[in-house]
Amino acid sequence: MTATNALNLDTAEPPYPGLERAGARLPIDEYTRRIWQRRWFTAAYASASNAAGYEGSFLGQSWQLLTPLLNIAVYYLIFGVLLHTNQGIHNFIGFLSVGIFVFGFTTGALNAGARSITANLGLVRALQFPRAVLPLSTTLVQLQQLINSMVVLIPILLLSGEQLSWRWLLLAPAIGLQTMFNLGLTFAAARMGAKVPDTAQVLPFVSRVWMYLSGVMYSVHAVTASHAPWVASVLTNNPGYIYLALARNAVLSGSPVPATTWLWAIAWSVGTLAVAYLYFWRGEEEYGNV
Repeated sequence: MTATNALNLDTAEPPYPGLERAGARLPIDEYTRRIWQRRWFTAAYASASNAAGYEGSFLGQSWQLLTPLLNIAVYYLIFGVLLHTNQGIHNFIGFLSVGIFVFGFTTGALNAGARSITANLGLVRALQFPRAVLPLSTTLVQLQQLINSMVVLIPILLLSGEQLSWRWLLLAPAIGLQTMFNLGLTFAAARMGAKVPDTAQVLPFVSRVWMYLSGVMYSVHAVTASHAPWVASVLTNNPGYIYLALARNAVLSGSPVPATTWLWAIAWSVGTLAVAYLYFWRGEEEYGNV
């Protein structure tokens, strides 16, 4: 083999018909098709990862419910009892519970996404498959945990005085849009985490600041009433707040949202997922080379 031919093996165009360079980035339509072909593996891998996540603890998967319940108790004590951020909120327990469970879905996907490649380097280096399967399965794990949390959330809402109504059905499209948005975040965090491992250490702090800006434990409208209009505009157009507002509108009485909130939710979901998916796909050849 000549030196020229040897070099050609590293180019995107292989010199021999029918041969492909191992690990070469596929066209995005073929890449997407192969992800779809592996949908059952992705679902099974997500379920296995979810089950294995708490293997080393005595209470096992009960921590999926205990952790948000403990957060609700702590935040209620600090923000409801001590700081009185519950003023003007009809059902603060329900308001806080929805905020913690729903926003926890986003932060869980973001933080786990940053480790989705680096935590599976053995799999990435041993097998050839679309790497997008890993952040996708990470998002599915967080979605499964959110669905499991409904076992606790629904009784909290009913015991706090909420009544079942047709509006609760709006929770499904709200969570669906949030899942699309979270998947986009996970794709972006996965590539950043693969390039810069310290990303996984920084994101929890970013998530915490984002939580405080999204009205998880206070009413954004009440807090921003004495501020300039642009402050309320920035906070209410923040995607973290938007998906909380839609979820609360679905299950809490007295929590209406304007129709534009749904438009913002769709724009954030579709835009974030499309841009982040392309961003992740463009880095396909980098994963596993760290």
